[in-house]
Amino acid sequence: MASLALPAAPARAEVTRFEVLSREAPALGGREFGTRGAAEKITARATIALDPNDPRNAVIADIGLAPRNAEGRVEAVTDVVILRPARPGGTLLFEVLNRGRKLLPGWAQDGDGAGSIRLERPEDAGNGFLLEQGHTLVWAAWQIDSPTGPNLPRLQVPTVPGVTGPSREEFSFEDAATPKRVTLSYPAADRASARLTVRDRTDLDRATPEGLALRFIDDATVEIDRPAGAAPGALYEITYTARDPKVSGMGLAAIRDVTAFLRREGGPANPLARDGRSGIDRAIGLGISQSGRALRDLLYFGMNEDEAGRIVFEGAMPIIPGARRSFTNARFAQPGRNPGPQYDRLFPVLAFPFTYPVTEDHLSGKRDGILLRCRLSNTCPKVIQMDSEFEFWGSQASLLVTDTRGNHLDMPDDVRLFLLSGAPHGNPFDAVARPSAACALPLNPVNGGPALRALIVAMEDWVREERAPPASRYPMRGQGTLVPAAQVYPAIPGLPYRGQYARAELVEQAAPLPRVRGEYPLFLPRAGLDGNAVAGLRLPLLEAPRATYVGWNAQKGAEGPQELCTQVGGVLPLPATRAEGRAAADPRPSLEELYPSPGAYEAAVRAATQRLVAERMLLPADAEAAVAAAREGRLARLAP
Repeated sequence: MASLALPAAPARAEVTRFEVLSREAPALGGREFGTRGAAEKITARATIALDPNDPRNAVIADIGLAPRNAEGRVEAVTDVVILRPARPGGTLLFEVLNRGRKLLPGWAQDGDGAGSIRLERPEDAGNGFLLEQGHTLVWAAWQIDSPTGPNLPRLQVPTVPGVTGPSREEFSFEDAATPKRVTLSYPAADRASARLTVRDRTDLDRATPEGLALRFIDDATVEIDRPAGAAPGALYEITYTARDPKVSGMGLAAIRDVTAFLRREGGPANPLARDGRSGIDRAIGLGISQSGRALRDLLYFGMNEDEAGRIVFEGAMPIIPGARRSFTNARFAQPGRNPGPQYDRLFPVLAFPFTYPVTEDHLSGKRDGILLRCRLSNTCPKVIQMDSEFEFWGSQASLLVTDTRGNHLDMPDDVRLFLLSGAPHGNPFDAVARPSAACALPLNPVNGGPALRALIVAMEDWVREERAPPASRYPMRGQGTLVPAAQVYPAIPGLPYRGQYARAELVEQAAPLPRVRGEYPLFLPRAGLDGNAVAGLRLPLLEAPRATYVGWNAQKGAEGPQELCTQVGGVLPLPATRAEGRAAADPRPSLEELYPSPGAYEAAVRAATQRLVAERMLLPADAEAAVAAAREGRLARLAP
């Protein structure tokens, strides 16, 4: 249908224009989702206009310097996608996009990545779980440097002209071609001051070998000449004086204001409105990985309060962010940066405060907490955060549950933390263990879809009916399940762990290069005799193990204290027989000891699923699927 643009009418509305570009009903090829019926897909564009003097907006970096419209407001435009069933419930589920991608349909509905982004064909909805639950699904662009492409929403924010300052880039190339042309995040104000270094791995010193050179094609485009013998994957780092920063923090306001508009506005401008009301009774914000970090930023900057002082999200679900936030609300921001063991390590993503309650940073003297601002305005959501085991090795997750000296911390009553035990950062639902050319162990196949589905149901029960979710399942210092690196594992042959993990450092963002001013102690989940973490949300794969599943994986040929394969985990099968285990001095139980009869493995999986369902950590449908997979030999996912 033709686009429909109507002004947003209510007083103090930050969404001043909501333009519906298309409505497709039925969507997804007419597929029905149980009693909820077929789905409708709405594509739109929203204009937000912010008063820079409003305290709720003044927290946005550089908004006071940005160009203003005739009403003295600062404008941004975001693309919006809405998917809802014909008979929706009252919950709006807003997924914060990950680099423009919709991840939640794949993660929660066992779909593939391309289909989750596309949302056009019947199979793009995977198992249909979210729509069968009646959720209205909403996405809006928030990231200034997200990739472009089909079905990737975009954000337009103003530029602040005439402002200059230091900026830094890191690039890595897998091939050996030279020169390499790359685009800087911001145009250079002074080309002559730009400097380029290289290092084969991030733990090594920066160098300027013969043959390394930098040339400007224009102020924002450069060519890198690579020196002879540079390793594939080497890091090329450019420092320069940049100009014209973008008001990147308006992306967080776009999340806030689009959600507030869709759930509060009852007039004709809102495509969800019927009979003068939106039909939305509650909203849950969810973000996965990078977007989970951005959701934590939204909470930290007090943006869970809309322009009228009302709560935006009753529930917030940061998924696999660890203790990190994002490089979004800052001058010369680069939200797309993903600091980890191998790349982008010193970009300002890990910064105090790390956790939800207010604590003191003994290194800087600051006192703060992610929920401090919303506590003052009484707009804090209920929080369920789920991390994979990788987050302890790569994303400093232990800082969620310790103070900066390493002492135990308890969470407030409105926060739940869950470790997806044995899991890497993320996997498709049909992952199997497979060899890796770069990593020492086969890649870990654990998928978190069943856990995420159970937690989404628990969150909706919490915000809709005040039914508290299960208690946190997270390694804790006070429970003896969070320990120093040297105490994590028993001596297991074939498990190449040498105490590596990405350190937690107090980094001063100085020019030309950041400076490390101190280090925070970190701890890791303690493993049992089978090598699997003893704490956390343990899916049937770990409750009835046939292998050791770890959230980290060592780089082949790298010896640095932080050099791990980024975001992947490893797997090491248990010994088949007691004799085999004893011959290798392997302390882990053998398969013949754990499952001595033909039906023992299926029985162990069935018992595990029954416990998890009773504890509300697994949905009945996923329990049945796990038992069937065990019966058919598919659950362990150890195929080559």
